[in-house]
Amino acid sequence: MKTALTAFVLAVSVAALGYEAAIPYFARSRTLTISAPDRQNYIVVDPDIWKSSRNELADIRIYDGQSQVPYALIKQSGGSSNQETPAKILNLGTVGGHTEFDLDVSGTKEYERVRLEIDAKNFINGTQVQGRAMPNDRAGSNLGSSTLYDFTNEGLGSNFTLKFPTSSFPYLHVRLSTGILPKQIKHAFVSTFSETKAAWTFAGECKPADGRPKETVFECALLENVPLERIAFGVPASTVNFNRAVIVSDESGNELDRGSVSRVRLNRAGQSVVSQDLMIDLYTQAAKRLKVAIQNGDDKPLPIESVRPLSFERRIYFDPSGKINLQLYYGDPKLGSPAYDYAKFFQQSPNAAIAQLGQPEANPQFTGRPDDRPWSERHQTVLWAAMIAAVALLGALALRGIKGSAVAGQ
Repeated sequence: MKTALTAFVLAVSVAALGYEAAIPYFARSRTLTISAPDRQNYIVVDPDIWKSSRNELADIRIYDGQSQVPYALIKQSGGSSNQETPAKILNLGTVGGHTEFDLDVSGTKEYERVRLEIDAKNFINGTQVQGRAMPNDRAGSNLGSSTLYDFTNEGLGSNFTLKFPTSSFPYLHVRLSTGILPKQIKHAFVSTFSETKAAWTFAGECKPADGRPKETVFECALLENVPLERIAFGVPASTVNFNRAVIVSDESGNELDRGSVSRVRLNRAGQSVVSQDLMIDLYTQAAKRLKVAIQNGDDKPLPIESVRPLSFERRIYFDPSGKINLQLYYGDPKLGSPAYDYAKFFQQSPNAAIAQLGQPEANPQFTGRPDDRPWSERHQTVLWAAMIAAVALLGALALRGIKGSAVAGQ
């Protein structure tokens, strides 16, 4: 019993450990040339690495001779955070035909945006913001102006957010242009917004194609295994005031996503509004070809200059520890992700250097992993032949027995 238990524990342990990395098991090899060996370096994952590695890039390894160099695989997705806190509305009323009010934001240390809930549609309103030490402090600091709008009738969206430099005043005074009544101001929220910029790389190429009436169609060929995470549209700056639905489907006609592209540039009552959204965010790594169809409705087609499939840039960060040459390996379909302390406690250096990635080539030491399948899977032909022979032998013995019984009966 004890022996059986020990064998079971060993088997579970081996399964948990998975496959070990070894240079002869990698199909691809690249040289890494390092010009700044005294600091953190990185390389950008390129199409050959995507094509020859596992989908999740688990089988990438960096070697210094026979020793692994720890690394961190980082997706340059950027990001934003917007933490909202309710702000108490004070002194809401009308002054000279303008809706004005104060906001108590003393509970928020720093902020740079105020989002209003306004019960109104189809308007444009220039709004001024002032920072104050007290609600009745007339000598406050001017924080600038924002344009609030709602273009429901035109289908061009809305904006109810006031933006201004990062501030820490305990109170804000808000003054709207005419047109919005005090009773239409429902709630206010103050927030701090932060954003880090994303880095993108091409995931394929799109070209114009024939489509159905009232559609503008592009067909896209995607790079193998490169994840598609955004489609960006190029539209001339002179083309304004549009909002078109976009449908994205794969080579089999299955819809992957749908969204819209828009640009607003309007002037009303001396107020101007400018906004645009020319991107659709989605995710697929399985599709090889895409169809992107812009729905024009009864409007004339947009003069689309480009449709670009994009992927977040993936970077491999590492510490060369003074070395000027290292080796990158990938292309082992059975190898799992590494577990490095470097990745667990990774901190990106602001002055990380870009290492030079050599041309992709077949690993000259490649042998492939030993065939670890069960004997029955590796020798199916022999197994089937043996089974057929056994069946034939049993059949012959059975036939012989039947004949013997018949002779005995005579």
